[in-house]
Amino acid sequence: MKRITPIILTLIVLTAQGASAEADWPQFRGPNRDGISHESGLLQQWPQGGPKLAFQVSGIGGGYSSVSVQNGRVFTMGDIGPDQFVIGLSLDKKRIEWKTRIGPAWTEDGYAGPRGTPTADGELIYAIGTEGDLMALEAATGKVRWKKSLPDDFGGNVMSSWKWAESPLVDGDRLVVTPGAANALMVSLDKATGREVWRTKSGALGPAGRDGAGYSSIVISNGAGVKQYVQMMGRGVVSVRAADGKFLWTYNKVANETANISSPLVMGDYVFAATGYQKGSALVKLARAGDGVFATEQYFLDGKTFQNHHGGMVLVGGHVYAGQGHRMGLPICVELATGRKVWGGDIRNAGKGSAAVAYADSHLIFRYENGLVMLIEATPAGYKEKGQFEIPNGSPLNWPHPAIADGKLFLRDQDRLLVYDIKASGSTKTAEAERR
Repeated sequence: MKRITPIILTLIVLTAQGASAEADWPQFRGPNRDGISHESGLLQQWPQGGPKLAFQVSGIGGGYSSVSVQNGRVFTMGDIGPDQFVIGLSLDKKRIEWKTRIGPAWTEDGYAGPRGTPTADGELIYAIGTEGDLMALEAATGKVRWKKSLPDDFGGNVMSSWKWAESPLVDGDRLVVTPGAANALMVSLDKATGREVWRTKSGALGPAGRDGAGYSSIVISNGAGVKQYVQMMGRGVVSVRAADGKFLWTYNKVANETANISSPLVMGDYVFAATGYQKGSALVKLARAGDGVFATEQYFLDGKTFQNHHGGMVLVGGHVYAGQGHRMGLPICVELATGRKVWGGDIRNAGKGSAAVAYADSHLIFRYENGLVMLIEATPAGYKEKGQFEIPNGSPLNWPHPAIADGKLFLRDQDRLLVYDIKASGSTKTAEAERR
């Protein structure tokens, strides 16, 4: 087992924590796609019964998409009748402003409905429906600017039967998505027009898992001094060079054959990845190899030690926090540098099923499948609950990831969006917000 030196780890942590604070949550898993909010002045202990429900909006349809929040608007997706829609809501008016059809509803099994979250980027938003329809829409009106089809235009396919679930990545003037095809593993498009910039031809991906896109979303790494797009696919973790789409490296050992879902964590020259279905997790280190990059395994943790189904992970202060176990969500803290379990992995609280995890102001928010939402202190010192509540009249599968924006917690539950006030009374941020 290889170790990260304390100096290198400190630099990694300071870099991650030094990211610019954002009041918005413009894409899946927040400003940096890592599940972390940089807001402060939030409740450090939830009152009995949980924080105040500020408001809720119904009519957003069925599905498991989370929400993005930008410039006073909220965006999500939902199945309504025979159709699937991208939906825009106004925070001020607390109502749906527009709905734009992106494709047919998915009604084939008990887990139907969209999974991807729209990405907000100023005047435009971008979304992928379950049939692989990719759209750019006007944020204010929902008018379609351009559209593509991942299967029809790029030969894309998904590793198993649960269809497309990706949340598109905006990077500068580019939009990057994952068709998953051998000749179009990833594709970069001009975000304004949809014009193709480059596509990636696949390299050797390894025997584990299945061909095709997974159910994850791309994250950006600058490991080994090379800007690259890292993605969890059907065959495991894959990376391509951002400049031209050149295939760089892959790590196959964490791939399962059913569904690879959680987005990797990136930090400096390191990438941490985990899947469910008893497969496990691993840390790899990136290094230059000529004009390319290669990845070397630092350690591997089997599924009994640490696996993550679809709730995601966060990295705080050199420690990975997440729900351990396949569809179990047992809180765990793992030291990134060594893979050592610091605490948890066997803590059974009142939450049941998978747990979608986010971080804000020194605390973790665990949103469980059974509708329980918990506040847990993010500390390696031990497991410390700081409050909990149940989503009222919650659906059986509370899967959408939490979103945190401007002192509010956004929880999508099928046809409803519930918005909770998590600002601490008297905080500077609260007073400024109230003056606005």
